[in-house]
Amino acid sequence: MNETKNDFNLNMHTARLLMSEPFFAALSRRVNKVSTTSIPTAGVYVNPDTAQFEMVYNPKFFAELDDKQRSGVLKHEFYHLIFEHVTGRKPGDVNAKTWNFATDLAINSHIADELPEGALIPGKNNFKDYASGLSAEAYLELLKKDEQFQNKEQKKDGSGEGEDGQDSSDSGSDQEQFDSHEGWGQVDSTTSEIAKERLKDYIKKAAEEAQKGNGWGSIPATCRRDIMARLATHVDWRKVLRYFVKTSQRAAKRSTVRKINKRFPYIHAGKKVKRQARIAISVDQSGSVSDEMLEGFFSELNKLSSFASFTVVPFDTRVDPALIYEWKKGENHKTQRVMTGGTCFNAPTEYVNKHGFDGHIVLTDLMAPKPKASKCQRMWMTTRYYATRPYFKTNERIIAIDVKE
Repeated sequence: MNETKNDFNLNMHTARLLMSEPFFAALSRRVNKVSTTSIPTAGVYVNPDTAQFEMVYNPKFFAELDDKQRSGVLKHEFYHLIFEHVTGRKPGDVNAKTWNFATDLAINSHIADELPEGALIPGKNNFKDYASGLSAEAYLELLKKDEQFQNKEQKKDGSGEGEDGQDSSDSGSDQEQFDSHEGWGQVDSTTSEIAKERLKDYIKKAAEEAQKGNGWGSIPATCRRDIMARLATHVDWRKVLRYFVKTSQRAAKRSTVRKINKRFPYIHAGKKVKRQARIAISVDQSGSVSDEMLEGFFSELNKLSSFASFTVVPFDTRVDPALIYEWKKGENHKTQRVMTGGTCFNAPTEYVNKHGFDGHIVLTDLMAPKPKASKCQRMWMTTRYYATRPYFKTNERIIAIDVKE
């Protein structure tokens, strides 16, 4: 393949570079990669318009690396995602550059022999007295106590530090982070919530692929335990619901060069966005759903209505169009039982498929056979008891809520 330095296409090489890294390969497939000359090397960030993760890279920089270094840079950027450096918040009592150094030191401990020359590596050069394998928070404390590092930063007096904490002055022989941390923690709260939930889903699927396939590749056992522990933490279902609603929205977008993208000008065209989501919430009113469960479901719908409007579809073995109604944003409704038959999930699925909804949430005890496929993304809400005892298996998301059972 005869690519010049300026037209190196990372997308054409990624699968080959990560062939022996099942986890990273699975994560890579879910991260958009965008070529740009506006940064010297590479970086990963959350696109503020789409809440999608993007890796931006300079084609000239990648063209000059060998395959081992290219793979190392890819893994470096993906580790930033795994360790939640991109979606987390910088500790408030330090400047951005100190935190950027700390995150790079934590990552580079695991891939020290795969990176381009000049990368920040514990045990080498300016950080020769730093132990390897620590967390970003631990390296942050070391940097805060490192008089040599702090003196260098104070001498610069802030004049050489850019918006994202990267030094734009001529640092001479001093080491600098090689990748861009542009845009970290700078998206609005809603976009951040969507990105965090999306990242959990990406990492969960990558971990499942790694466990079912050829293993985790070069990821150390300590990192694997950390990844699995993050996946096992309690899920805030309110954030999951918000994420579901936001990612179900249809976006009527058109690019415009008149509105410049603030994060990466001239890489992405500006967007004018008008979103309109049609969310159906099917409420199981069969006899197996107790009054207490039904009351709990309606309590959660009252909370959901604080940020979204939706269509309520009561069902048992059928859907009665006369009982369907719109629940508008900001409204509160009392618990209503309007049906008492058996349970068939095909009935609400067929109604939602026929009427072109963008998302479908089913509130139920899960006590019926698996339904037909949904044309839009579908999620299930039930109690903790039934979440651990589903009647059928599904790859769709099931979230548990606390109600009296």
